[in-house]
Amino acid sequence: MDAKTGVTAVAEGNAPVIGITCGHDTAGGQDRWFVKAPYIRAVVEAGGVPLLIPPTWDERLLALCLDRVDGLLLTGGVDVDPALYGQEPHKALGKVDREWDDLDVVAARLALARDMPVLGICRGVQVLNVAAGGTLVQDIASQVKGALAHQQSAPVWEPTHEVTVAEGSRLHALLGVTATAVNSFHHQAVQVVAPGFRAVAHAADGVIEGIESELHRFAVGVQWHPELMAGSDAVQRRLFAGFLAAVRTAAGSPANGR
Repeated sequence: MDAKTGVTAVAEGNAPVIGITCGHDTAGGQDRWFVKAPYIRAVVEAGGVPLLIPPTWDERLLALCLDRVDGLLLTGGVDVDPALYGQEPHKALGKVDREWDDLDVVAARLALARDMPVLGICRGVQVLNVAAGGTLVQDIASQVKGALAHQQSAPVWEPTHEVTVAEGSRLHALLGVTATAVNSFHHQAVQVVAPGFRAVAHAADGVIEGIESELHRFAVGVQWHPELMAGSDAVQRRLFAGFLAAVRTAAGSPANGR
């Protein structure tokens, strides 16, 4: 499906609206909030209507933004400030952006409080864990013994290592497999899993690659980038299809915040 066809298809039905949190670029003195196209395309091709969520610098206004959506997608990006999970910065900590953290972490907390379906990708799984009370490994290479290469140089759509998925987990039901090869672009990862969540996917070096809530209808995060693989990998497309299915179910429930 091309992007034009996807947009036409979702516009003709009662498609759920997916809020996608924006990233932040301050390079060269600019102040730009944006979302990379693969996230938008993955939502559209799964049958959703994407709505980009920028910062509002006011939690009440951000809550109003969430009133307009049925599900929340937390995207990839820079490191999460360790102050948000009670740690001092590691010497290998990368760039942090508190404006970006304030958008993502607050949006995640608001969505969880509403029991709104949430999908976190790469930084997004880290944000989801921190928002719910967990912590992060600040630098895998120096903090995980025998760590794999989690920052690949291969093309973005190519898988470079395998993850195992816990049988019987929601993520297993979504992907339909207990092992899958994934791409990898991160140097941080979930460390202590947030209360009410559990780790459901791991790399061979023990790094947590997926978490899910045991308390919410749908709150799932993965450490890889399925949106970059979805064009050629049916397993990754199932993740977005399952997310949209959960959003449709929740949107029809009076418990939904919208």
